[in-house]
Amino acid sequence: MKRFEEILKRGLVVSCQARENEPLYGEGIMARMALAAEIGGAVGIRADGSRDISDIKKKASLPVIGIYKTKTEGYDVYITPTFDAARTIALAGADIIAIDGTARPRPNGEALTSLIYRIHEELGLPVMADCSTLDEGLAAVIAGANAVSTTLSGYTSYSPKMEEPDLELLKELIQKANVPVVAEGRYHYPEQAGHAIQLGAYAVVVGGAITRPQEITKRFVNKIDKYLPPKKRRV
Repeated sequence: MKRFEEILKRGLVVSCQARENEPLYGEGIMARMALAAEIGGAVGIRADGSRDISDIKKKASLPVIGIYKTKTEGYDVYITPTFDAARTIALAGADIIAIDGTARPRPNGEALTSLIYRIHEELGLPVMADCSTLDEGLAAVIAGANAVSTTLSGYTSYSPKMEEPDLELLKELIQKANVPVVAEGRYHYPEQAGHAIQLGAYAVVVGGAITRPQEITKRFVNKIDKYLPPKKRRV
């Protein structure tokens, strides 16, 4: 099995994802987005699901951090929650498997340690654990994760809610985890990404600020609207 650092260089990872209700959802679209990211200098792609991962691998030459988002009734874990989900994206061509690295219950009763072990042994791929707290990150390292990320900070019921990236968690993980730490979550501006690297992040994952034009447009509109006359209500 290749080491995480052998597969992914340090730098910017672009998350190329689109939900079913978004304009850019559809076959081949994320592959073109990934190619654009590669031309722009990204070192890797984060992608969801076998279709998009397979399409991206055909179009771009960058390594893919694969995830499989799937909702299961009664469980909060939805980022590659089971080994079957991991195997699906491995077969599609994922180079690294990203999983929910929290201690929350998983479908089929799979434990984090056994999930990571099976991905290593049966799929031969390194694992990045998406975490929301320092304790989760350190536990994921003990469980065998090859890298940890701040992806889920603000997205679990017990992690801090904020509009900015969780730099405190990033700094703590960099200081205490002995694996590469990836910054992810609410990185909207280049200065924020650069600051994360300056702090010691191995890489920074940016998604909505690059690949979701409706979100980018909304940020501009919200700022511009502050300086426009109030809109009159239609009768």
